[in-house]
Amino acid sequence: MNVHEAKANLSHYLKLAQKGQRVIFCHRNVPIVELKPLKGSAKRPIGLAEGTIWLADDFHELPSDIIDSFEGTTA
Repeated sequence: MNVHEAKANLSHYLKLAQKGQRVIFCHRNVPIVELKPLKGSAKRPIGLAEGTIWLADDFHELPSDIIDSFEGTTA
């Protein structure tokens, strides 16, 4: 199918590919991409970036003016 149709129905074509069906996308009726399921793929493991990201101890603390603006209590 052409790109316009693919964009409008992407979820449908992803489901077809998950079931093993080959899906070919075209641009102006010229094939450009093939969508197919990955073989032997497993769920992505959690923690792949462990040790590469640093968060400050106060990462989850917001300044009071930001909290006030979310709560609608700013002046």
